[in-house]
Amino acid sequence: MRSSVVICAYTGERWKDIREAVDSVANQRRGPYEIILVVDHNPDLHLRLKREYPGAIVVENAQEKGLSGGKNTGAAIASGDIVAYLDDDAIAEPGWLEALEKGFGDPAVMGVGGLTRPLWTAGRRPRWFPREFDWTVGCTYRGMPTRRAPIRNVMGGNAAFRRQVVGDVGGFHTGIGRSVQGRRPRPLGCEETEFCIRLSQRIPGAVLLFEPDAAIGHKVPAVRSTFAYFRSRCYAEGLSKALVTRSVGTVDGLASERAHALKALPLGALRGVGEALRGDLSGLGRAGAIVVGLTCTTWGYVVGSLRLKRGRA
Repeated sequence: MRSSVVICAYTGERWKDIREAVDSVANQRRGPYEIILVVDHNPDLHLRLKREYPGAIVVENAQEKGLSGGKNTGAAIASGDIVAYLDDDAIAEPGWLEALEKGFGDPAVMGVGGLTRPLWTAGRRPRWFPREFDWTVGCTYRGMPTRRAPIRNVMGGNAAFRRQVVGDVGGFHTGIGRSVQGRRPRPLGCEETEFCIRLSQRIPGAVLLFEPDAAIGHKVPAVRSTFAYFRSRCYAEGLSKALVTRSVGTVDGLASERAHALKALPLGALRGVGEALRGDLSGLGRAGAIVVGLTCTTWGYVVGSLRLKRGRA
């Protein structure tokens, strides 16, 4: 099995992060067939990466600006059997690619996602930050499976798909995901969610697998450790979910979110209160953050849905 690893980059401000991401892929126990660096409409960064990595395939995003266009560009030029995606501010553990490839031993498996741990650049996790909301910083969150198991969708910064399938189902939706939309940029997401649901709808019997042995660390800068960013990210997720449901339907588009909101979040809030009663007062902060996070996400979804109905999104 040959794996093409795609890393999408957009700014030279992450130069150190990009180098660490590429080096972590180059040093895998089972090396990649090829490394593809896709640069999102930044000629200076494109030239710099071509000079730095002559052994990699360095290309410019040939589609609409944004993460989805970059992922599609990478998949279109890849020649491996598998297309694996790694964020440009992540570090893959040495067995990452080997574990992803192992998941494709079953021919029904169309995609595999791995375990993503937060690397808090400020030193440690904020005490108020609930693990149930680690998805706001692109990481595996409490409520996801802890063992290998089928899931609805993988997380885009640590995932792999059969290359042929990416093209067959139409690639990643460029109207969803991280890009500048409207008058100000928001931390939007969900391009991988919409893609995975659409894949499952179009390929009956397709399996998407969570493989915890495919582990990476994802850097969380100080600005994303603030409560203001937390609220903004939750609201943006709601906006993105409205776009997802327009594409794939409400039932499939919100199935995992309903389960998470009805089970994991109430348990998390109760856990926080219980920890506070046992002397850890930061538990109240985590319980409160869960309530605020759910409220902001729900409100974002309501606003996004209304905008779509009015033709403004």
